[in-house]
Amino acid sequence: MKFKPVFAVFLTLALGVTCAGWAQQRIVDVPEWKESEAPPPPAFDISKLVTFDAPLSSSLIYGVDPASVSISNSDSLVRYVMVATSASGARNVMYEGIRCATGEVKTYARYSPEGRWNVVANPQWRSLFGNMPSNHALRFAQAGACDGAAPASSVEALVRQLKTPNPKRKD
Repeated sequence: MKFKPVFAVFLTLALGVTCAGWAQQRIVDVPEWKESEAPPPPAFDISKLVTFDAPLSSSLIYGVDPASVSISNSDSLVRYVMVATSASGARNVMYEGIRCATGEVKTYARYSPEGRWNVVANPQWRSLFGNMPSNHALRFAQAGACDGAAPASSVEALVRQLKTPNPKRKD
């Protein structure tokens, strides 16, 4: 009967080594993700914006021009021009990217009132779930840019989803 504790310890150690080896194997076998170079900010048309649900606490209306949306096959990023419009008509326009797999967003450029793009120096990935002044990127991801941890299957599918109201939305 003294063999049971020794067997249990042996079994625990063997499983631990096997699982650790499996996890290490998985890390080695998965190629490291690399972001492709972001194309320059695309043109956008204010008159063609497709809006989507924003936080109820926001006074801004958010929208994207479908022609500005791209889904990259090489790095699975959704890039787009986001337009935030206030009740007075003032606009903030940003060229951004979402990485659905990690729940992150990056701002590549901001549009100036003078009508030109100002590229962000050294843009960084930020969590969609972080404490940001606006969670428009999270709302955009939930509204159709992401399908779980994957990007939308196509720009057409993304736009179709944006145009479909989400009755299960939570604020």
